[in-house]
Amino acid sequence: MAIPYYHVDVFADELFAGNPAGVCILSAFPANGIMQKIAIENRHSNTAFVVSRGDGDFDLRWFTPKIEDDLCGHATLASAYVLALREHNVWPVRFHTRSGVLTVAQVRDSGEHDRFEMDFPARPGQPCETPVGLLEALGLKSALVTKSRDYLVVVDEAEQVRTLSPDIGALAKTDGGIGTIVTAPGEHDVDYVCRFFAPSIGIDEDPATGSIHCTLAPYWSSRLGKERLRAQQLSARGGTMQCTVSGDRVKIAGRARLHLHGAIEL
Repeated sequence: MAIPYYHVDVFADELFAGNPAGVCILSAFPANGIMQKIAIENRHSNTAFVVSRGDGDFDLRWFTPKIEDDLCGHATLASAYVLALREHNVWPVRFHTRSGVLTVAQVRDSGEHDRFEMDFPARPGQPCETPVGLLEALGLKSALVTKSRDYLVVVDEAEQVRTLSPDIGALAKTDGGIGTIVTAPGEHDVDYVCRFFAPSIGIDEDPATGSIHCTLAPYWSSRLGKERLRAQQLSARGGTMQCTVSGDRVKIAGRARLHLHGAIEL
């Protein structure tokens, strides 16, 4: 069986930046074990599996190298981008996922490329006790810590986020949550910066993450008094996103670039 496969760089204006995602286009989902093996083989932080539904929508699942994910932004945007490449003509596209129905709109810019905007659930952080060893693993002495799905660690300066060098092994042992977001106020025309670490699910550092803005955007919207925000992820590959907070939803927009298209042979 040949599975159409796409490798897409997401939240990037050019190739070899942003976050690589694998996208598999299927008529039906294979066994979970097969999807997990494909994700392991791909070595991306997430591989998306897309199946067309009879009602014109799509079912969407995401796998990291270790688990089936509950919400993934960059692989969702990559999936919408691939559907656009395959000349899907009904927008916004609707994906049925473990986190409910997620929509992605195609946004026409005046420039050369298209942007895509995802509509995701807001996940504001809640007060919590700082897990033993979390700040030490990050190399921080103090920070504000809250929790939604992930821990949100807020520091004072963008440079602290940029130069962070966590102990990944120790970070993987902290209790609770899927990952750890570290954030600070941005510089110049950027409202906030961030990095994301999730070694317990096979992602030491994610290059450019969509789902964390379900937590980040509500926090910075409240703190800065702004509904529209520009974010930058300070990983080695980097990534840029535009976020809009609207009630209990967060819209997350970015660009994508196709790296390769082929087939997985099973």
